[in-house]
Amino acid sequence: MRVTAWWGGLSPRRRLMLSSVAVAVVAVVVVALAAASGAKAAPEAGTPDQNTPGPVLLVPGYGGGRGALETLAERIRQATGRSAEVLTLAGDGTGDLVEQAAVLADAVEQAYQRGAPSVDVVGYSAGGVVARLWVSREGGAHQARRVVTLGAPMHGTGLATAGGALVPGGCPTACVQLAPGSSLLQEVAKRPLPPGLPWLSLWTENDETVTPPDSARLDGAVNVALQEVCPGNQAGHGDLPTDPAVTEIVLQALGTSPLEAPAECLSS
Repeated sequence: MRVTAWWGGLSPRRRLMLSSVAVAVVAVVVVALAAASGAKAAPEAGTPDQNTPGPVLLVPGYGGGRGALETLAERIRQATGRSAEVLTLAGDGTGDLVEQAAVLADAVEQAYQRGAPSVDVVGYSAGGVVARLWVSREGGAHQARRVVTLGAPMHGTGLATAGGALVPGGCPTACVQLAPGSSLLQEVAKRPLPPGLPWLSLWTENDETVTPPDSARLDGAVNVALQEVCPGNQAGHGDLPTDPAVTEIVLQALGTSPLEAPAECLSS
């Protein structure tokens, strides 16, 4: 009754003004709810169309350094016109790789919510293991159109073991997880790649960080040692994101043609 009396006491002009404000507020709420309900969730079944490439997400390696991958991302943008984003990993990039996979999962979810038709992932070094965890644990099997990994220690690296031995207790979580035979790597090894997911694993035989270099070999992927394609290439582990030949191989792998090992050195 009080509301009715209050409303009845207002002048016609004030009633009209308040009614207009109320209609505007309702309209804003309706539009917001419609936008939220229309947001596209990352798929939980099926696989993305290979003919509709979307944004590329690049995952840094151990330590989270972004510089070299920013160079590769810019080259992808220039060559393809696609969005390419280098992720910022949780902490300093030496923490739990499972948490880092969650960062990738969130970025993929956001890309789909913005309307992406698909998502490609490029993982460098430990970032390749992060991509592997995302595919096996975080729904990436249904969300990735293609995955490219560069010098990824899929089976660990002796450098992590050596680091833990030299400085007992001084090996961060990711370092422990990247030691050959770690519980995390054993778990991932039991989960095969999803059938039909195009995955290129590329490494250099001159790698002194991932030892042995062919730790990057992954069952179910297209496995390529750089020197098998480009004999004499001297790229080391740190050169992989910026080496011209590697860049051209990555660009080819991110296309729409069937993913296969390059028949010749693609350096421009």
